[in-house]
Amino acid sequence: MDIRINGTVNDSIVDGPGLRFAVFTQGCPHGCPGCHNPETHDVLGGRVADTRVLIGQMRENPLLSGLTLSGGEPFLQPEACLALARGAKQLGLDVWAYSGYTYEALLRMGEAVQALLAACDVLVDGPFIQAQRSLDLTFRGSRNQRLIDLNATRQTGDMALWAPRQW
Repeated sequence: MDIRINGTVNDSIVDGPGLRFAVFTQGCPHGCPGCHNPETHDVLGGRVADTRVLIGQMRENPLLSGLTLSGGEPFLQPEACLALARGAKQLGLDVWAYSGYTYEALLRMGEAVQALLAACDVLVDGPFIQAQRSLDLTFRGSRNQRLIDLNATRQTGDMALWAPRQW
């Protein structure tokens, strides 16, 4: 399946816990002032990639702990991102997604968005707000953004925030 991306990082340590394969999708409707990936906004920018090739790249790195879907806005391409998420799950990886939409807004979107949410373990939601920017935050850029533990949220029915494991 084709996906329009801006690029990938094979060994990210800033887009979630552990060593991650990060896919930066192309296209974003949010236009957040101060966005650190403004080159991903144009829906016609970037390049077209094959999800099977990207899954193969994940398979080649035995040190990966997860896949991160970032952007741009991954939920603009839910079917292709779902293919990546399912491929990651088959490899035993967890899946994080970053979205400028809130979790509540995503819940009101169509079936394809719902399927992608169901395949994700953690959602970092909400637009980047420059006035709430902080370098002290873990895996997010502004204080309004939440790290939602989707597995715990699905299990309890109440929104649960993700917290790093304490060893």
